[in-house]
Amino acid sequence: MPESNWSQFKPIAQDLVRSEGLPESFISTVEQYYLPLSQRIASLHQTLGRPILVGVNGAQGTGKSTLAVFLEALLSQSLGCSCAKFSLDDIYLTKSQREDLAREVHPLFRTRGVPGTHDLKLGWDTIQALQGNQAGAEVAIPSFDKSVDDRRPHSQWPRYQGAAQIVLVEGWCVGAEPESDPIRLQQPINSLERDEDQDGAWRDYINRQLLGPYQEFFAKIDYLVMLKAPSMECVLDWRTLQEQKLAQKLGVHHNGAGGASVVPSGIMNEQQIIRFVQHYERLTRSMLLRLPNTAQEVFSMNSDHEITGVVLNEK
Repeated sequence: MPESNWSQFKPIAQDLVRSEGLPESFISTVEQYYLPLSQRIASLHQTLGRPILVGVNGAQGTGKSTLAVFLEALLSQSLGCSCAKFSLDDIYLTKSQREDLAREVHPLFRTRGVPGTHDLKLGWDTIQALQGNQAGAEVAIPSFDKSVDDRRPHSQWPRYQGAAQIVLVEGWCVGAEPESDPIRLQQPINSLERDEDQDGAWRDYINRQLLGPYQEFFAKIDYLVMLKAPSMECVLDWRTLQEQKLAQKLGVHHNGAGGASVVPSGIMNEQQIIRFVQHYERLTRSMLLRLPNTAQEVFSMNSDHEITGVVLNEK
């Protein structure tokens, strides 16, 4: 982006920094890392001469949704590329659908998040609708409400007008690869797998989903970006912080009996968060090892959520 264009975009970026609750210093991250990324994406769109799909991968708390917000603004408002975004989280199966999956396959599928708990057809139909839409028409983009652990009614889904030249899909397991070693798959890596998936049926189903429909979905991604967390321990800390922020947003209140905090329905306590993250541990560790070699662009992060460097992998 020419200097004059960045000067014009900078006030927009500063407004986004404030609205996202980020420190003012974050504007330097936008200029140093997000801006060049948006330019590379716009260039790829121009080179291919067709709508493109961009995937953003990152463990919980890495800032995927923040990156998507800024990319959408940079691409659409400064680089002339119409851009739409949604999260893989927004195409989770409904609570009732996960209850059915829990009865038919394994009880652990009541918990959202792992491969097998997404409606990939809904996701792909949405992408095709966004890319092939006509000027002036609207596309409803799925939306999931984590506070009630269920998909929002269709009437509450956000609308996107016109055709999107670039579609951004962000999610913790975007681009994930299946486990190829059956022996390693059968060896529990935490107490959840050891105690609640003793025969490995849950892990096996997840892996078969990754081998089939998820690989088909991810293969359509034209450019994969990874926000690389420094460790699994940081992921747990960051997920705890996310839950605290969600509780604050929904309004933690006092029960009037001794002043103890009451956590809103759908918000997890510390022990629940630990168990929740264990659902994702196996695949998160695998992605931290493997995706830095396969994603087109990898941002390394430190324990303070700061990007410390970027690596570009040529394909």
